Amino acid sequence: MTGQSRHLLSGPEPDPAGDAGHDDAPPRVGFFTDTSVCIGCKACEVACKEWNAIPEDGISLSGMSYDNTLGLGASTWRHVAFIEQQVPAPSPDGRTELPLLAAAAPAAGTQTQPDAGQPAAGQPAADGMRWLMSSDVCKHCTHAACLDVCPTGSLFRTEFGTVVVQQDICNGCGYCVPACPYGVIEQRPDDGRAFKCTMCYDRLGAGQEPACAKACPTESIQFGPLDELRERAALRVGQLHEAGITDARLYGADPGDGVGGDGAFFLLLDEPEVYGLPPAPVVTTRDLPTMWKHAGIAALSLAGGVAVSFAAPFAASFAVSALRGRKAHR
Repeated sequence: MTGQSRHLLSGPEPDPAGDAGHDDAPPRVGFFTDTSVCIGCKACEVACKEWNAIPEDGISLSGMSYDNTLGLGASTWRHVAFIEQQVPAPSPDGRTELPLLAAAAPAAGTQTQPDAGQPAAGQPAADGMRWLMSSDVCKHCTHAACLDVCPTGSLFRTEFGTVVVQQDICNGCGYCVPACPYGVIEQRPDDGRAFKCTMCYDRLGAGQEPACAKACPTESIQFGPLDELRERAALRVGQLHEAGITDARLYGADPGDGVGGDGAFFLLLDEPEVYGLPPAPVVTTRDLPTMWKHAGIAALSLAGGVAVSFAAPFAASFAVSALRGRKAHR
C-alpha cells in the first residue's frame, strides 16, 4: 500500500480504497441482495462456513420459524432471516393489500412466470401467511465506524473497498462492537477476538466471487462492481413497481445516507425494521471531530477558570501589599 492516506468520517466518499492509500485500486465491489427472489435455502450460510472454516451454529430450534441463528455474529457471517406475515384476505376483485413476491429474478428483457397451477413464490398461502426471506451480511460501509475505532489496525480497508478483520492482530478490545450501527461485528466468547464477513478477500485476490454469491441458486445474492450493481438494482425496483409490487425499495444503496452508502445493499419488500435493519443508520464516529473540538474548548475553559481561581488570591494579596506600601510611604 502506497500513497498518502486521506480518511473521511462522513460526507461523500467516491473512492474509499484510494483514500485509504491504495494506488491504482480496482473498481469497488459489493453485494446486491434481491430479497424478492430469496428462497431461504441457506446455501449462502453453508458456503460461507465451509470456505471460511467458521464454527457451526448447531441445529437447536430458536422458535423463530426456520431461523436457527437469529442474527449475524462472530460465527455467523451470513444470516438468512425468515419473516412470517399475516396477509389480509383477498378483496372481491382478487387483490390483496400486501404485495406478492416475485417468482424469480427475470433475466434482462424477460419476465419469469410461475409453473401452471402453482402460486408465485411469496404468494399468501391458504392460511393467509406469507414469508419474507433475506440473507443478511456485513454492510462493508463506506464510512466504517468499526475501522475508525480499532486501536491496533486489525480492521483495514482493502483495495476492493471492503472492510476486513485481521484476526492475528485483533487484541479483543471490543471497541468495534458498539461502534457498528448494524450490530454486525461480534467477539467470540472463547478468545475475545472480533470476527465478521470479509467478502471472501482471499477469493477476490484470486479473481473469484465470494462463496455465498457463487452458491446462491436464484441469484438473490449478486456480486460485482458496486456502481453496476446499483444500476441493476434500480432497474429491478422499476420492474417490481411495474408489476404492482409498490413496496419494493432499496436499502443501503444511497451514497448520501448516514454511512455514505453500503458495500452490501438490499432490495426489500417491506420496511427495514421488518428485516431487523435500522431505518436510518448513521456512522457512529461521524461527530468525533466536533466532539473533540467541544471537548478541547471545554478543557481550555476549565484550565482558564482554574488559573483565574489560583491567580485571584495572589492578585488580592499583591493589591493589599501595594496599598500598605503606599500608606507607609506617606
